[in-house]
Amino acid sequence: MAVVGTPVKRTEDPRLITGEAKYLEDIHLPGMVHAAILRSPHAHARITSINTAKAAAQPGVLAVFTGQDFADLPALPCAWQAGGVTNHVNTPRVLEIDKVTFTGAGIAVVIAENRYIAEDAIQLIEVDYEVLPAVVDAEKATQPGAPQLHENAPDNIVMEWECGSADGTAQALQAADVVVRQRLVNQRLIPTSMEPRGTIAQFLPATGEFTVWVTSQAPHVMRLLMTAFVFGIPETKMRVISPQIGGGFGAKIFLYPEYCLIAALSKKIGRPVKWMESRSENYVATTHGRDHITEIEVGAKQDGTITALKVHTYANLGGVLSTIAPGIPTTLYGRMLSGAYKIPHIYCHVSGVYTNTGMVDAYRGAGRPEATYVVERAVDLVAHKLGMDPVAVRRKNFVQPNDFPYDPVGILNGLKYDSGDYDKTLDRALEMVGYDRLRQEQAQARQQGRYLGIGLSSYIEICGVAPSAWIGLKGEGWGAGLWESANVRVHLTGKVVVTTGSQSHGQGHETSVAQVVADELGMPMSDVIVQHSDTLGTPFGYGTYGSRSTAVGTVAVHRSLQRIKDKAKLIGAHMLEAAPEDVVYEDGKVHVKGSPDQAKTIQEIAGAAALAYDLPAGVEPFLDDTSYYDPPNCTYPFGTHICVVEIDPETGQIDIKRYIAVDDVGKVINPMIVDGQVHGGIAQGVGQALWESAVYDDNGQLVSGSLLDYALPRADLLPSFELDRTETPSPVNPMGVKGAGETGTIAATPAVVNAVVDALSPLGVTHIDMPLTPRKIWQIIDAHSNGGD
Repeated sequence: MAVVGTPVKRTEDPRLITGEAKYLEDIHLPGMVHAAILRSPHAHARITSINTAKAAAQPGVLAVFTGQDFADLPALPCAWQAGGVTNHVNTPRVLEIDKVTFTGAGIAVVIAENRYIAEDAIQLIEVDYEVLPAVVDAEKATQPGAPQLHENAPDNIVMEWECGSADGTAQALQAADVVVRQRLVNQRLIPTSMEPRGTIAQFLPATGEFTVWVTSQAPHVMRLLMTAFVFGIPETKMRVISPQIGGGFGAKIFLYPEYCLIAALSKKIGRPVKWMESRSENYVATTHGRDHITEIEVGAKQDGTITALKVHTYANLGGVLSTIAPGIPTTLYGRMLSGAYKIPHIYCHVSGVYTNTGMVDAYRGAGRPEATYVVERAVDLVAHKLGMDPVAVRRKNFVQPNDFPYDPVGILNGLKYDSGDYDKTLDRALEMVGYDRLRQEQAQARQQGRYLGIGLSSYIEICGVAPSAWIGLKGEGWGAGLWESANVRVHLTGKVVVTTGSQSHGQGHETSVAQVVADELGMPMSDVIVQHSDTLGTPFGYGTYGSRSTAVGTVAVHRSLQRIKDKAKLIGAHMLEAAPEDVVYEDGKVHVKGSPDQAKTIQEIAGAAALAYDLPAGVEPFLDDTSYYDPPNCTYPFGTHICVVEIDPETGQIDIKRYIAVDDVGKVINPMIVDGQVHGGIAQGVGQALWESAVYDDNGQLVSGSLLDYALPRADLLPSFELDRTETPSPVNPMGVKGAGETGTIAATPAVVNAVVDALSPLGVTHIDMPLTPRKIWQIIDAHSNGGD
């Protein structure tokens, strides 16, 4: 019985819900000591002196170190720099030595017998600072007279990057019937996974080898970056293990200073060292997301045809660069500004900027939510300007099914959208919400003085980010490949072990991969074990992010399965005394064509292959295959989300009445897992629209630095999501899969904002910057109704 396409319960969940899963905090090694890090209270300052004597004298303290003790180690690498332009790179050191550029930068570390002693001791370290002026706004940081953070980055510019045609877009805007201009702020967000970051390191002097446990989405990448770029040792001298990970959302992709610091300390101290981030540390020292200031100009004809889109974005990248920071607002943002539409002229200019704030890097969606927000707000602004229904403007401009593969006017730098039927998802979403009836209800509500709004978001995203020749240094600036790996072994007993370079941290990979293996080999899922997260036992892989684990990682598994079946046919034919061309592999058996009763099971064949008593000439023992899959293109999921809101005019409170999501993620392996991914993504997207915002004051202090001040979505604030799907297989890979991990986050934010703006449009409102807090909404209503401020 086929299991691909069925909602199989996750095989990972029993160990999670019973407490058997081992997170980093659950790991205790003999002789392990603990580290606590002193962080700068200033956003911009020179370190003039550090006195560690009092801390070092505390009972239970083994040692105290400052940045000078690690001066021989280089700054961390920036692995993804914006392609085709100069990048003025400044990255963090394991501990800063003479200057800090954001609040929370590490400057000293205490090693103690337990965490409590270490945390107390760091308070005794005396540091003298020369405090410097700070700047936290990306646009202001580029203006004359702004404080300068780095000598090699004049005007605080990391890079100036562009795509599309500046001249062609300018001419198209000049010729347009209407031009809409709008400033959009995509505010900074703090990824708040259940588990903060942490690491444990152990050094064995006898072999010169490190073992590092780390809360990472990409253990192989951590090993590569630490060994090759920081410590200068062979990869074989370090084993990296990602234990059970309590969520990542992108923030656990990167190489952080603490990971290198703890590894170095384990060698200096001669004992295993553990560091676990507190939530307050997490908010200042772990990467943030988004933080764009964007000016757009949109040109259109009177019939709603969009003719041009011009975008200039200031992308705040923080005080220093995280591992892949420059690639997010360039490749994953600028190259996706056509959205689901045929826009003949597009030009995007991105100014990457240093500010005295925490590092900014990929956060769930990573560039795609920012691009979709620009495009979907632009479409609604055009509709409002022309007095058209936003549905009609979308239909007018959609890429059509016969246009695929579609090149969005060259901004994808050689890639093309793979497949799609955008009207189909829009039609289904409109049907589910009862759009015509809902507009009638809205008209009645407005007559009653009620604020009812309907918002749409018809998105497309780029997933399975991988083609190495495209994304590498010669193209998009990524400093490596992005293929993925898998090994499949069918043991003598017929049980299967799959090892993958992808890294699961809550997505359900063990279940979905096992479903694919079970279907392809014709065996029960219970006979399949999926292993990952340990560089010692898995082939090199680039990890999990960008919704690539299925479209790249599982396709690698699928390729190995085809070769396993091919080999099984050779051995099975030999066992059946038949020619290889006369047998087929079906339902877990090799049988002679037309004679299914003459068959050998995969278990029998695996046993014969392992024992190797009687194999065909030239066939090696054992059913074992390793694949390295580098796809020719990315994949491009799409869909339409509709949000219905009602606003309380007395409080400004926004009530989400309904939320409809119709997505197309290609072939679906496990509908329940996909639904869960979409649910979580929508919650995060709604959170940005209505509540979440990382706020710095003018001195660079994070004033939303705790869960008391940073507002996250709660279940009681959200409706029951109404989901459906269409299925348009991707031609990029043989499985037809695309990706589902980020769709909800990408689509939800503009859907909610468009709904709220629609609700308030009778007041003349055309745009409101996020988050759409009750106070902000109440002030708008009050200003119109009562002449308030």
